[in-house]
Amino acid sequence: MPIGIIESLDHEARGITRQEGKAIFVDGALPGETVEYASFRRKPNYELAHLVNVLKPSNARVEPRCPHFGICGGCAMQHMDPSDQVAAKQRVLEDGLWHIGRVRPERILPPIFGEPWGYRHRARLAVRKVERKGGMLIGFHEKRSSYIADMETCAILPPHVSAMLMPLRDLIGALSIAERMPQLELAVGEHCTTLVLRILQPLTGADENMLRVFADRYQVVFYLQPKGPDSVYRFYPEEGPRLSYTLPEFALELEFKPTDFTQVNHAVNRILVRRALALLDPQPDERIADMFCGLGNFTLPIARSGASVVGVEGSPALVKRGRESAIANELGERVEFGVANLFECTEASLAKLGRFDKMLIDPPREGAVELVKALGTDAPRRIVYVSCNPSTLARDAAILVSVKGYRFVAAGVVNMFPHTAHVESIAVFERD
Repeated sequence: MPIGIIESLDHEARGITRQEGKAIFVDGALPGETVEYASFRRKPNYELAHLVNVLKPSNARVEPRCPHFGICGGCAMQHMDPSDQVAAKQRVLEDGLWHIGRVRPERILPPIFGEPWGYRHRARLAVRKVERKGGMLIGFHEKRSSYIADMETCAILPPHVSAMLMPLRDLIGALSIAERMPQLELAVGEHCTTLVLRILQPLTGADENMLRVFADRYQVVFYLQPKGPDSVYRFYPEEGPRLSYTLPEFALELEFKPTDFTQVNHAVNRILVRRALALLDPQPDERIADMFCGLGNFTLPIARSGASVVGVEGSPALVKRGRESAIANELGERVEFGVANLFECTEASLAKLGRFDKMLIDPPREGAVELVKALGTDAPRRIVYVSCNPSTLARDAAILVSVKGYRFVAAGVVNMFPHTAHVESIAVFERD
């Protein structure tokens, strides 16, 4: 059995060791450990391997809380102390910035992190009837598999949701369309918890009654999705609390639909918004752009500061939600929202929006390469970039520094998804 010393973690939280110059990626191994491993995939330049035995453990190794860890694909780092997870993600960020973009920030920001358990307020769970495992399964997929993990609890979901997993199995297993319901989506807000059921054929009257009884007992709101995302509708109770989250520091409450994109970790999102606004430092006489603004997570706090803000987003539904929240929070006069595909941004299309003193960018994993390329001579003097992918941040940072003349002032990690390999971050760029 080969033995290796783990040097570091990769972007999927696998331990890296090397044998004769070849990188070996070992699931479940931690930096500093001496391990035995078994390769299951061999390529000319690398191998993928399972951890067989830890001969010398890391001080960061802990006992995973979840009994499904190692099988369920929802988490990759429960065997690592949460504070060490943050440090490891900071290294992944810095390594990516240098090796991909050849850039380094002038200073490293303190990491943003929060409670590592029960934080996940949004999730998409697969549903499947598997008789040999006792009937219905509801959960995340197993690692590198289309199979569904046999989850009875989930430590990263809110406790009241985790406690519903087994009753949900019984409920869905009893429905006439149990084998025609491939997934459910969870969204937890300030005032209610919603479950969106993807149904491939209509419910019977008996099915509907069972959903109503369950909703009343567990205080949830059921939505049904018979076709695409636009077909989602509230089923029961028809009236009552709506989904929303708050940003108390800015006296804001933002409503959202259960299938809208919002941050999964409400507590860390509050810290992130506070940090982003401190770095952006909006002033009442400034005009600021919020690119990839979603439903206004940063837009409305910027407006609350007194600045004039333009939010740009590709989803008309999210823009509509942002406008409604601006009005509800009495910020309509300071906020302007627009719909645009920023992945096709050009210097001419950007110029039509007018001049901005500062800009906040919060793109999806693909990054904002066309947007940063489109920045002209009157580009904002400061950019705060919130990223969910170190690789695309590094690529875009290289353009901002090498082509657009910005200084890379600061960067730091945001642990939005504890126990997973997801690395989110925030970066600041300035030009004279």
